[in-house]
Amino acid sequence: MNPRVVISVGNFFFSLFSTVTLYILLPYLSSFMPAAYTGLVIAGGAFVACMIFPFLPRFVSRYGAQQLALVFALLEMLALVALAASPGAFAGAFFVAVTMALQPFLAYELDLLLEATVAEEGITGRVRAIFLTAWNAAALAAPLLIGALLADSDAYGRVFLAGAGALVPFVVLFAARRLPRVETPQLSRMGDTLRCILKDRDLAAVTFGHLLLYLFFVWAPLYVPAYLHIELGIPWSDIGWMFFVMLLPYVLLQYPSGVLADRYIGDKEMMFAGFILAGVSLAAIGLFSSATPLVVIVCALVASRVGAALIESMTEIHFFRRVSEKDINSISVFRGIWPLANLIAPIVGSVILIFGSYQALFAITGGLIAVAGGAAALLIRDFR
Repeated sequence: MNPRVVISVGNFFFSLFSTVTLYILLPYLSSFMPAAYTGLVIAGGAFVACMIFPFLPRFVSRYGAQQLALVFALLEMLALVALAASPGAFAGAFFVAVTMALQPFLAYELDLLLEATVAEEGITGRVRAIFLTAWNAAALAAPLLIGALLADSDAYGRVFLAGAGALVPFVVLFAARRLPRVETPQLSRMGDTLRCILKDRDLAAVTFGHLLLYLFFVWAPLYVPAYLHIELGIPWSDIGWMFFVMLLPYVLLQYPSGVLADRYIGDKEMMFAGFILAGVSLAAIGLFSSATPLVVIVCALVASRVGAALIESMTEIHFFRRVSEKDINSISVFRGIWPLANLIAPIVGSVILIFGSYQALFAITGGLIAVAGGAAALLIRDFR
């Protein structure tokens, strides 16, 4: 099997396990601890990830990206099987932190492995498109799987077991097929790289915009399912199909938006629209009650993902217009945003919930996405 196919198929199963577990983490934690403190468990795992992430290039040079991907996947499987076995509160919180800490590491290894298969930069777009399509296809299937598994009860152990099962073909594929070895250059000091980015207004703005996007990617999947299920009483069987519809914009809009940005509208305008739409839609979710028709909730969810799809496309496109594959330091900062967002977002969420409510949480986080994101978009340089 072609190495790119192996990596893209692996990304499909990575997305499937990651998405099915992410949506139910806060409801699961809320079953044995106050909802306001659940985010601190996620932040604990993210803190460990942030501490280890700068050392990953050294580990890749020593052990190889493929071997590390296998190790991380096996550790994820063990953590998920442990969660499926219904451990106590302390052990459950520990294994949730572990599974969240490992995900950015696995994503980093897949990214490096995919880059190692690209000898000609002229095919990078096509290779990356297949890779992302595999992720999006699994992300679409995940809510339907959750709805089926939790249709009759909140037996979250079934979801954790399904997540572990999704990693079995990943491990088999990566153990059976030797992939190209990754050559990892030495990185400069993180502080030097950050200072370099901050001196460039355009690069700083798009990197900050990407951070806001990943904060949204934590706030929305963690807190929206918990609010809909726990506070509004919507069953998982309904949440499953609602989230399936919600995620369709990622599949339908990202490629056309890239074409529009290249030929007609420009990165800045589409990024600005994406931030406003995502932020306002996220804030609106806090206004819903148990009496709100499901179709209205679905419309808000879809609108939020239309905005997020535009932001993701435009931040990725604009950043890689500005840098080349040789700018490994800037790219590493860009990739390292995931664990940083995993640390910041749940702490902010917990602080808001300790002193406020879900309504305050969505209003504040949605407002931040809209205002700060819109400002960041206006600061970038439009290449059109």
